[in-house]
Amino acid sequence: MYVCICQAVTDKDIRHAAARGVNSVDQLRDELGVASCCGCCGPLAEQLLAEASDGPAPMNAGWFAQAASTV
Repeated sequence: MYVCICQAVTDKDIRHAAARGVNSVDQLRDELGVASCCGCCGPLAEQLLAEASDGPAPMNAGWFAQAASTV
């Protein structure tokens, strides 16, 4: 499924990036362009990355919580 429509990034792209060692949304943004345009995909991208990394899905953590606190 498409996660980032703006950059045409799929859940498979995120899983492949995690397998290559990407472990943050910032790194996903650098590598794939995720959350670099409208940002709507950030929470889902963060969740998929956590799942692909065998970690727990974050609850209002990371870049999303920081961005929300500045609005």
